[in-house]
Amino acid sequence: MNGDYDVVVVGFGPSGAVAAALLGQAGVRTLVVDRTDEVYPKPRAIALDHEIMRVFQNLGLADAVSPHCEPFTPSEYYGADGRLIKRLATVEPPYPLGHMPSMVFTQPPVEAALRRHVQALPAVDVVLGRRFTGVEQDAEGATVHFDAGAVRARYVIGCDGASSAVRDVVGITLEDLEFDEPWLVVDVQVNEKGLARLPATSVQYCEPARPCTYVIGPGNHRRWEISLLPGEDPAYMATEEGAWSVLRRWIGPDDAALWRQASYRFHALVAREWRAGRVFIAGDAAHQQPPFLGQGMCQGVRDVVNLTWKLRAVLGGEAPDRLLDTYAVERREHVRRLTTRIKEIGAVICERDPARAQARDMALIDAAGGTIRTVPRQDIIPPLMEGLLASGGRAGTGTLFPQPRVYGPAGPALLDELAGTGWRIVTDLRTAQLPPGLLALAERIGMLISIPSDAAGFSSGPHRMQADELDGVLARWFARHGCHAAVVRPDHYVYGVADDGQGLYDLVAGLTDTLQ
Repeated sequence: MNGDYDVVVVGFGPSGAVAAALLGQAGVRTLVVDRTDEVYPKPRAIALDHEIMRVFQNLGLADAVSPHCEPFTPSEYYGADGRLIKRLATVEPPYPLGHMPSMVFTQPPVEAALRRHVQALPAVDVVLGRRFTGVEQDAEGATVHFDAGAVRARYVIGCDGASSAVRDVVGITLEDLEFDEPWLVVDVQVNEKGLARLPATSVQYCEPARPCTYVIGPGNHRRWEISLLPGEDPAYMATEEGAWSVLRRWIGPDDAALWRQASYRFHALVAREWRAGRVFIAGDAAHQQPPFLGQGMCQGVRDVVNLTWKLRAVLGGEAPDRLLDTYAVERREHVRRLTTRIKEIGAVICERDPARAQARDMALIDAAGGTIRTVPRQDIIPPLMEGLLASGGRAGTGTLFPQPRVYGPAGPALLDELAGTGWRIVTDLRTAQLPPGLLALAERIGMLISIPSDAAGFSSGPHRMQADELDGVLARWFARHGCHAAVVRPDHYVYGVADDGQGLYDLVAGLTDTLQ
């Protein structure tokens, strides 16, 4: 193993594979290395959301991934005495990002599709069965050592899991956000007889005697996450006998086949630093959170999407190295805020004191006015709050920009299919309302998109296009945030919004100055 690369990615799980795919798609010379030779054959992650499916779409993988996904069923929370106390579900179409907001999926074939895609990219080399052993940095780059050889790289990304060797070698430590619970996770393939006995929705059993979670996966896949009680041996509970001892409440060996069972301690941990010179960490190497919203893999993909577009800009000479510092600023706070929300949900589920559990139930029922209303799951995902964002704190800044269906040359299409994933300016202002110098300024960062149908005097070109949306998603977004234009980053997060043409010009001018 030798040679020079722009980026070395250590770890070829979902986060590392997406990082390598995004870099390779942009022509960045990339090496991805993993100590294992094959995709882990059993499911670990089970949930993904529309933000992550949009990433797969941008990679050209939506058709390969979709057959292994199904809509996430509603999640119903039942309290100490069996009453419904909370209900989560997905929003109705039209979907804001162009995809079902919450999905369950089967990880092994999805991960295999990612790997095949990466291995076919000319700019990416994949080496399996090699272990990372260390890294040395200097003014020009980094020397990355493995158990067989070493390579040079401009930057390194550690996507090597919760026990990350990359994180340890560069001295990054984890902050404990104070959640530590022993749980048993059991994946089961259920037969028709067993399916008839099981709930029709996913369920959180918020029972003090033994909190547990039931998730409906794709096809006949069902998952239980079951809290372990004081004195229970995690090793025994992860055996077939131990798993069936707690599953018997719902099903028995005649109803299903065990697919995977494992004991875990659910943690809430976030890295104090996400960058050490030329080395970055992402995914489980940078954070771990309880699984109550199914955000573990999603968080890791968000990390590498945020980091890779910034690496591309710096490596291409389009932005200074300091842009890479915004990776830690943005992702660390986003992960902390989402993990805090997950912990709050975990506190609802995991209350062990019967009296406090009863009080929790009554508080949730009273807050709902006696009638439990369905809450969209994605309302729980926070926006970015700091980093490469326009000042002023305008509504919409830091949120994910929608992906409406629009009329394209070949008929209806999702916006990214026409506009790409570079910097974009999206506005419903009419052509006459745009300052004369805006188009030239916009060409320095990407494409200007006009949504209304007054195309007179506004021609399509390399940096401009006009597209009419089909379902009103974008119109409602502008109305909700009280604006008429948005500057959208390559990771689809909104840099800033504007009310009029002059405000838009000032926003773009400020951005171009920042990127110089």
